[in-house]
Amino acid sequence: MPHTPRPRFGIMTAPSQVDYHDVLRVWREADTIPEIEHAWLFDHLMPIGGDPDGQAYEGWTLLSALAAHTRRLRLGVLVTSNRFRPPAMLAKIATTVDIVSGGRLDFGIGAGSRPGHPLARREYEAHGLPFHDSAHAVGSLAEACTVIRRLWTEEEPFDFDGTYHRLIGAFGNPKPVQRPHPPILVGGRSSAALRVAAEHADVWNVPGGGIGDAVGRSALLDRNCAEIGRDPASITRSIPLPVSYEQPGTTRDAIGAAIGAGFGHIILGLPAPYPADVAQWVADELVGPSASR
Repeated sequence: MPHTPRPRFGIMTAPSQVDYHDVLRVWREADTIPEIEHAWLFDHLMPIGGDPDGQAYEGWTLLSALAAHTRRLRLGVLVTSNRFRPPAMLAKIATTVDIVSGGRLDFGIGAGSRPGHPLARREYEAHGLPFHDSAHAVGSLAEACTVIRRLWTEEEPFDFDGTYHRLIGAFGNPKPVQRPHPPILVGGRSSAALRVAAEHADVWNVPGGGIGDAVGRSALLDRNCAEIGRDPASITRSIPLPVSYEQPGTTRDAIGAAIGAGFGHIILGLPAPYPADVAQWVADELVGPSASR
């Protein structure tokens, strides 16, 4: 029977409809609790739930602040929209966060922010950003992953002449703390996105859908890996799960099903407002019982 890696649990605090100090409180608490190993933000420029005119923080700026206020947690953005920032700029931003954190960045990236969601789609017009079709978005993502990795690892300037991105004299200095580079988490569920994950991901995160759909997408990722000669087991399987404060048993059942399906990287989405001592509650009510099953 193959060895199943120990599940690794994290939290996600969507930086929208909340106050900065509330997010900071939760992350500082989580940083003291060994059962919680990673923490995440999301990447939306405007709210996608609740008051459409409510507050939303820019994810990478906030992540850098939280990195400076924590010491142990691995941290990242679930997932960065490749549509928002040119890849060379994103590589520089991510390098900065890896350095600020002392080498704790998990680099999450995806094709873009839920284009079918009307509250996500409005972000582009509101910020003067172009919105391209899905084929363009996934093709751009594949090139971005290549560019970012090269900027993190290559010791000489290079040119890149792609279909979606063109760089002249590209060079990254300083380099990230983590070598050869921070782990790359690719989020996506479409067939095209899974091909990008097969080529570039250290971790794959499946957004949306039930556990049955996640299992099917994971099997498709396996097939894509086989086609390019990559060991599917080299890609950690990650899944976000919503937390219910009122019915923790429901969340525990979802965690058990995810782990049983091979998803060992569990991201527990915390709804706001955050109760007092919520990170310790997660450890006691969700992680401890789930990890000991």
